[in-house]
Amino acid sequence: MDNMKEVDNSSCSDGVLLRMGLNDNKAGMQGLDKEKINKIIMKATKGSRFYENELKKDQQVNQRIEKMMQLKEKITTQQLLKAQLQVDKLVTELEQSRNLSNTIVHIDMDAFYAAVEMRDNPELKEKPIAVGSMSMLSTSNYHARRFGVRAAMPGFIAKKLCPHLIIVPLNFEKYGKVSKEVREILTEYDPNFMPMGLDEAYLNITEHLEERANWPEEKRRFFLNTESTTEKDKDDVNISTNFNEGGYSSSPVLFEDNTPLMDDHSEQRDGKQSVENSVVFGTSAEEVVKEIRFRIEQKTQLTASAGIAPNTMLAKMCSDHNKPNGQCRIVPERQAVLDFLKDLPIRKVPGIGKVTEKMLRALGIMTCSELYQQRALLSLLFSEASWHNFLEISLGLGSTHLEKDGERKSMSTERTFSEINTAEDQYRLCQELCRDLAQELQKEGLK
Repeated sequence: MDNMKEVDNSSCSDGVLLRMGLNDNKAGMQGLDKEKINKIIMKATKGSRFYENELKKDQQVNQRIEKMMQLKEKITTQQLLKAQLQVDKLVTELEQSRNLSNTIVHIDMDAFYAAVEMRDNPELKEKPIAVGSMSMLSTSNYHARRFGVRAAMPGFIAKKLCPHLIIVPLNFEKYGKVSKEVREILTEYDPNFMPMGLDEAYLNITEHLEERANWPEEKRRFFLNTESTTEKDKDDVNISTNFNEGGYSSSPVLFEDNTPLMDDHSEQRDGKQSVENSVVFGTSAEEVVKEIRFRIEQKTQLTASAGIAPNTMLAKMCSDHNKPNGQCRIVPERQAVLDFLKDLPIRKVPGIGKVTEKMLRALGIMTCSELYQQRALLSLLFSEASWHNFLEISLGLGSTHLEKDGERKSMSTERTFSEINTAEDQYRLCQELCRDLAQELQKEGLK
């Protein structure tokens, strides 16, 4: 009986760790001591209401898994064969609809909030910092990630992992201004680009590539600003081809051994610029994206990572492939898409979170290729919408349509707050939120 309790407790701990522990699929989290970090997380949270809440959620997932496994046991060989035929018929239809004609780009600003704070306060540059509060973090820089500190982690846990962590409060007004600067650049490549929050965006550069094919070299030339640099910096700037060939970093914010920052080219073309202090980008998709990242860095002093692929899902996965300050492209060929997905962990897929990952892991599914191999079984265990989604993921199929921002139909305000126990405090918080929302409505001239 005692052995059974030990097994149950171990299972609970493993489940909670899957929810709260180190996710080494995230950029900057690779190669860490996962066991050590998870022990600190468990010690910091065990017995807290946060831990109890996560444990409750995990138990609910375990119940779903138990029902799923019971259903799996009842599936007959005949049912599985029938499902295989039906699913493979859908695979044929989906393959016929595969669209490789678009060039979609996903731009993702690196550790955006933290990078802005480091840019504006150089004293933070070499220190582990996170942005948020003791209740919840929104992001962390790459120094902090080496300790296991990540976004969506309570600050009190982060402090246990990294006692000298500096937590900077959120400043959305400042981040919004920087985001606007980035968007001004993106709109030149796709006027209908689709922003996703302040730090991400999707672009369809297919038309831009067609136009660009006929552009003269001068239209693709960007001048470097060397007015505020030292002689040594100028020597570094002149190695501009390094950026062209390997996504060379010129940011002083996130990384060491960097070249200096540059200003937007639009103010530089006054006829006095030296060709030696310029970079000419090519006409390929890779060159366009290097140019975009280069211009973002000149204008904001921040780096961006990017993914280039035939659809939005693949582009987002690509942008995570060479983070930070890198880019990755999947060429528009079916086999190239499947090769990219073959060994990709399911947790790397947009939309597959902790719960779905745990349910799929219970079925022995860890990678996208295994997702495809188990397609018939999944069709019998999950809802139609879910297994259709899994099938499209495993085939590398995604949207090529970017939704334009429509008319704004709502406004909201939000706040991350610590635990509130009394009705009076809850009522006071609601009043504050209502007041904040009223002020936002007034700013927009709304009632």
